[in-house]
Amino acid sequence: MKLDHIQLAMPRGEEEKARSFFVGVLGMVEEEKPYPLSERGGCWFRCGSVIVHVGVDREFVPQKKAHPAFVVANINDIERKLEDEGFEVVWDEALADRTRFYSNDPFGNRIEFIKDGDGFSQK
Repeated sequence: MKLDHIQLAMPRGEEEKARSFFVGVLGMVEEEKPYPLSERGGCWFRCGSVIVHVGVDREFVPQKKAHPAFVVANINDIERKLEDEGFEVVWDEALADRTRFYSNDPFGNRIEFIKDGDGFSQK
């Protein structure tokens, strides 16, 4: 078994915020969402084998605990980029052998960033 993609939720009409974050801040590429799914709103993004679908939830509530975790080569570069764009970064030192922090997307969904080599799938 392997993971195909993750889906995060966002409020209706906030696609530009999603693009600004996932493309502008995280460096992902937007993929065209196929019809008829495109009629629902939302956006799809990819970076290598990482695929994120951001879908519209009419009763949107940000996920504060459940989250994706992205392994990143230059964790300090991502930290600076997030902070430069006004996103809070909270380092987690609970596990001494893993360099990681949490932030939020523009909708308040929690996202974890782990230094390449420290990912749970890597150790």
